[in-house]
Amino acid sequence: MIHYKTREEVEIIKESALILGKAHGEVAKYVKEGVKTSFLDKIAEEYIRDSGGVPSFKGYNGFPYALCISVNEVVVHGFPGEYVLKDGDIISIDCGVFHQGYHSDSAYSYPVGEVSPEVVALLKATKESLYLGIENAIFENRVGDIGNAIQKYVEAQGYTVVRELVGHGVGKSLHEAPEVPNYGKRGSGPLLKEGLVIAIEPMVNLGTRNVVQERDGWTIRTADRKPSAHYEHTVAIFKDKTEVLTTHRYIEENFKS
Repeated sequence: MIHYKTREEVEIIKESALILGKAHGEVAKYVKEGVKTSFLDKIAEEYIRDSGGVPSFKGYNGFPYALCISVNEVVVHGFPGEYVLKDGDIISIDCGVFHQGYHSDSAYSYPVGEVSPEVVALLKATKESLYLGIENAIFENRVGDIGNAIQKYVEAQGYTVVRELVGHGVGKSLHEAPEVPNYGKRGSGPLLKEGLVIAIEPMVNLGTRNVVQERDGWTIRTADRKPSAHYEHTVAIFKDKTEVLTTHRYIEENFKS
């Protein structure tokens, strides 16, 4: 069952998304060498709660943290912990906020210090693929149009798209129908109708598209241990426009690479 949102509901999701964007911005100030990933999680949770929100991820199916922090070959769902960021790492930070009954969800991947040119290129291509996906997330297109645009773009540059993990609907639940794969055929999948709110989140690997789940039951890494990148926005589809509800603005203002 796909739940379509009214304009009023979308406005509430935007309020959630603003808290989320600013929380990401607070975290971005501390993404640098020598910082423990657990400290980043603490910053995010404090900001979200002080702003009247609740971290969507904490307690979700037993997930114990406010942030998913995924370093280098970890694709998604990494645990914050004692790991200390070092020069040459890349780190994906995924976060959600629950506010006034609705969730928002977004992610961003950062270089730490000096990263290799091939990793810089991976980050750039993954971020660009997110916006290509959004360009295709328009009224009366289909879900497959989004995934096809992402897949074609990144594969043309020699990267691979993770198949086992996908974007999703967002609303009163963190994960709703429909699933939004980052691959697919044009003209396939559910129709994009007025009031659909979805998270588009390409997960793109430098090497093989194959992934492995670690023993903690959450952490997903690349099978070949090559780096992976991840960017995400929550968007709402209307007849006259598609609106990006989340923002990376505060990240880009505060992150000093």
